[in-house]
Amino acid sequence: MKYNSIALFCGSSRGANPDFAAEAVTFGRRMAESGLTLYYGGGCIGIMGVTANAVLENGGTVIGVAPDFFTEGPVLAENLTEMIYVKTMSERKQLLEKRADAFVIFPGGYGTMDELFEVITDAQLGFHKKPIIVFNPDGYYDYLKALLAHFVEEEFVRPFHQDLVLFANTIEEVFQQIESYENPNSESWLAKIKH
Repeated sequence: MKYNSIALFCGSSRGANPDFAAEAVTFGRRMAESGLTLYYGGGCIGIMGVTANAVLENGGTVIGVAPDFFTEGPVLAENLTEMIYVKTMSERKQLLEKRADAFVIFPGGYGTMDELFEVITDAQLGFHKKPIIVFNPDGYYDYLKALLAHFVEEEFVRPFHQDLVLFANTIEEVFQQIESYENPNSESWLAKIKH
């Protein structure tokens, strides 16, 4: 697959594990070296800020998308290639989904899960066919992986919809999975729900 940009969903905190920020630096450097544009929520704090700075420090392009009610606080980056302001969090997610060629999820909390499940649901409904890769350093998302499997076991999620989301344990694996991604959704299932 040919892709030029990645939307990153991640925490506005660095988390308890210092490895997460270190991995974010590696990811940002790799994006810049590959000539890939980073789309993200525009923050200067947490994993968000670490990644954006790593891309910029290595000569890359970073585009932030932020709701305009954040402009008064000390949370937004001021050194980005471009900052796009929208009215709501929902608009931010929609624009990130539209602009990016792939989605990578780093450790995060409620907001990260909100973003992740929106792009999964839109992929399930056939609104996009883009890669969704969950980066799982030190097993951070093992419980999420188990939860998705539980959804399938209880027949609330079809197996091919579970496969819309891939998990990666290393940064190298993240990029490999994006490059080799094949959307597993069922065209016959989509035809049934849309007619």
